[in-house]
Amino acid sequence: MNAAQIRELFPILNQEVNGHPLIYLDSAATSQKPRSVIEALKHYYETDNANVHRGVHTLGSRATDAYEGAREKLARFINAKSSQEIIFTRGTTAAINLAATSYARSVLSEGDEIVLTPMEHHSNLIPWQQAAKATGATLKYIPLQDDGTIRLEDAAAAITNRTKVVAMTYVSNVLGTVNPVKEVAALAHKHGAVILVDGAQSTPHLKVDMQDLDCDFYALSAHKMCGPTGIGALYGKKALLEKMEPVEFGGEMIDHVDLYESTWKELPWKFEGGTPVIAGAIGLGAAIDFLEQVGMDEIHQHGVQLAAYALDRLSRLDDIAIYGPREGRAGLVTFNLGDIHPHDVSTVLDAEGIAIRAGHHCCQPLMRILNVTATARASFYLYNTEEDIDRLADGLIRTKEFFGHAIG
Repeated sequence: MNAAQIRELFPILNQEVNGHPLIYLDSAATSQKPRSVIEALKHYYETDNANVHRGVHTLGSRATDAYEGAREKLARFINAKSSQEIIFTRGTTAAINLAATSYARSVLSEGDEIVLTPMEHHSNLIPWQQAAKATGATLKYIPLQDDGTIRLEDAAAAITNRTKVVAMTYVSNVLGTVNPVKEVAALAHKHGAVILVDGAQSTPHLKVDMQDLDCDFYALSAHKMCGPTGIGALYGKKALLEKMEPVEFGGEMIDHVDLYESTWKELPWKFEGGTPVIAGAIGLGAAIDFLEQVGMDEIHQHGVQLAAYALDRLSRLDDIAIYGPREGRAGLVTFNLGDIHPHDVSTVLDAEGIAIRAGHHCCQPLMRILNVTATARASFYLYNTEEDIDRLADGLIRTKEFFGHAIG
């Protein structure tokens, strides 16, 4: 895989920011979009723009074919048994909320337990807090080790016959930890619980297989995997989805409506009320085509190599704290540079055309465990190179110098 050549396929990366060539190291927040995805969106609006499922005219038929074709592509991409198991949502957050509201609140009661990890993004924490409050269930947490990992023996101790739901991120957006979700899924099923996997950070970088992981629900976002914003999906096992009630009601998701009662369409459409994000789904389909053309195994290996290189390169800097495991991590590095606030680090780097993230990364409980209020994060994707990381390291040296510190 030639990252430098792949970079040329992303128009936004061919620019200068503050007089410097752009180095984009914030793909964990959102990835950039290749020309093929942009062209797919443009083609839809210029030639096929129409509502789906309803019209029998040519534009409506073409739009419907493209929209449902994207669902089929995603089902194959994650190896779902059927496209009926793919519910289009606004993104990972909406997908998790759908599962937490429609499924969890219908099965939870007082005394039941929801098992989480302390590294969860707020999107995979707050919905479960609300479900617990609504049902009387309680939250339990698998302990976090000092290196930012969890142990299977701790997961086995936390998951009991009172556990009804386990919710876990596959890849931490702060620590880069790759969690053993397949093994935790087996533990959950042993006790009759279901597991939801937050796949926002894993789907862009790993070859994910629903049959191999055997998770019950899996949430993802298109915008982190070279697709548009505003579209994502909830995968759910068909037997579970069929028992769940919709949470949004109106047009498109209905079968029969009279003045006092209504019935719903079959899967997956009963969960997709109103006009869907048609262009977004088509863009997601184009993004899947692009990722498959590059190769998910190659993308994964590239991310592993960049993470290892970044850990080695940044660890040579004086007075830098790096968080998360040193091995087996995804393509991001979260750090603090001495006593310089992460926002100041990001500001100085931005002046040199280097885009990183700074803040609590929607993981405030994890920040408290790390005993920090915020961190800086550099995250990598298929268009990044080792030279980008060298630019980052050099920029951090100049950041220390700018704030009057010496660095070795």
